[in-house]
Amino acid sequence: MSFLGVEQSLTGRRWVGPSIDVQRASEMMEQQTNLPSAVCQVLARRGVPAMEATGFLEPRLKDLLPDPRKMKDMETAATRFLQAAQKRERIAVFADYDVDGGSSAALLLVWLRDMGIEATLYIPDRIDEGYGPNVPAMQALARDHDLIICVDCGTLSHEPIAAAKGADVIVLDHHLGGETLPECVAVVNPNRQDEDGDLGYFCAAGVVFLMLVETGRQMRIAGQKGPDLMALLDLVALATVADVAPLIEANRALVRQGLKIMAARRRPGLVALADVSRMDSTPSTYHLGFLLGPRVNAGGRIGKADLGARLLATNNPHEAAAMAERLDQLNTERRDIESAVRAAAMEQAEERGFDAPLVWAAGEGWHPGVVGIVASRLKEATGRPAVVIGLDGNEGKGSGRSVSGIDLGASIQKTAAEGLLLKGGGHKMAAGLTVARDQLEPAMARLSELLAKQGAGDLGPSDLKLDGILMPGAAQVDLIEHIEQAGPFGAGAPAPRYGFPDLKIRFAKRIGESHLKLSLSDGMGGGVDAISFGAFDTPLGQRLLDHGGARFHFAGRLEVNTWGGRQSPQLRLEDAAPA
Repeated sequence: MSFLGVEQSLTGRRWVGPSIDVQRASEMMEQQTNLPSAVCQVLARRGVPAMEATGFLEPRLKDLLPDPRKMKDMETAATRFLQAAQKRERIAVFADYDVDGGSSAALLLVWLRDMGIEATLYIPDRIDEGYGPNVPAMQALARDHDLIICVDCGTLSHEPIAAAKGADVIVLDHHLGGETLPECVAVVNPNRQDEDGDLGYFCAAGVVFLMLVETGRQMRIAGQKGPDLMALLDLVALATVADVAPLIEANRALVRQGLKIMAARRRPGLVALADVSRMDSTPSTYHLGFLLGPRVNAGGRIGKADLGARLLATNNPHEAAAMAERLDQLNTERRDIESAVRAAAMEQAEERGFDAPLVWAAGEGWHPGVVGIVASRLKEATGRPAVVIGLDGNEGKGSGRSVSGIDLGASIQKTAAEGLLLKGGGHKMAAGLTVARDQLEPAMARLSELLAKQGAGDLGPSDLKLDGILMPGAAQVDLIEHIEQAGPFGAGAPAPRYGFPDLKIRFAKRIGESHLKLSLSDGMGGGVDAISFGAFDTPLGQRLLDHGGARFHFAGRLEVNTWGGRQSPQLRLEDAAPA
């Protein structure tokens, strides 16, 4: 049954409320804990029992962090890493060019610097070298180093790792593993085929952090003291959120603690990045995912690949300020390039139809650095897995993004194993691929077929799930802060969404190209301000701007808006329906 009677909202969705079981669990929890109803609704939806509610609201790393040795090869990797550090061996870090790779590299560089060692950083150029280790780079690094550590890459890199003659190689990764692993000292990856998958929710930076935890354990046994690991959690939090890793179990505690570390503004790179992003409030998952992450990524997308990692690792504030400024400029350039590719990809995908199991587009010269973001936009617009490919010469390099419940990485890996892709891999929600131009159509047809078997073709317009009803008068800063304790919110742990019934619009104004600012009232003295980003890219914007005094039900997520040093509640509006 639809929530608030909304069968079809202004964006074409049916509203769905909490199940009877969740409602009952929420009411019982409220009686037993005296927590606010809105908080109990979130906890009940997450399946938290009433007796564990208080503990859940205060996640502690020591309770939630798994024993690193649960992962295969972990003890071996930490032992070899520690040996290299103690013997002052020459160490190189080979990282992916995204936020997770950059943060993973920075974790190792900063830890080693605290031990008095300057390691070499190597990040491949996205266009010239592509993703992951390559033979020439690994051969060159092996000539000058004793140990090469591949982070956020390497699990499928058999030939390049074999080419690193004379150096030991450790892989710290989280991408899906193949049937065989590269020959090297250790492959630590919770998504190896011989792992049970219990820790598969960690991003690469989480895996690197766990190796440093195990390294610290080995040092303590030997009566030695290592660098402060808690101080590194800002980097782990940034990577976890930016890589869209699910905010469950240990990730919750890592991100919660990492945000506190970030708020102390001790890391020059993140301070410079926050300032250039005009961050004027306490760091949140929103800031990591939408302000800091895209700027760190911009270097790998369209600029110098190692810029983001160098920024995160530097301890020089002047150097940090210059790099942050450059990344901010590159991010602006990236947005312009992305906008042009997005328009062309959307038009092409629409011609193919948005109801297929896979939505895809390919274009001549589309920049490899933006195809992933455009795939994300296509996925959001259609509720389907999406792949976007830039063609150059005889090949196309592409990136895909998936929707909840559909494992895109596995399907791309299978298509590659069948020979229709030159290479491909990734994880459930995101993957990359390289395809020969003359194999483009058959490869996409096969990928679509594999995704259909997972149910991607049966997806209808997604229902909008709501956690409950709130009246404007209840939406106060202290309630929002209480709800935030059930977070952090993000992938795998969506922020609660509430319905605000039967409100009138006191004020509506278009902001910039596509955003809408609103002031809403219940007509009895209660009111709340709202903002809808991208409202004019949907039917929502114009309809609410031309409201003509009509009343509406509104749906969205609550947040605290900080402006001029003052805090006020704000509804991040996602949908509306005539009351």
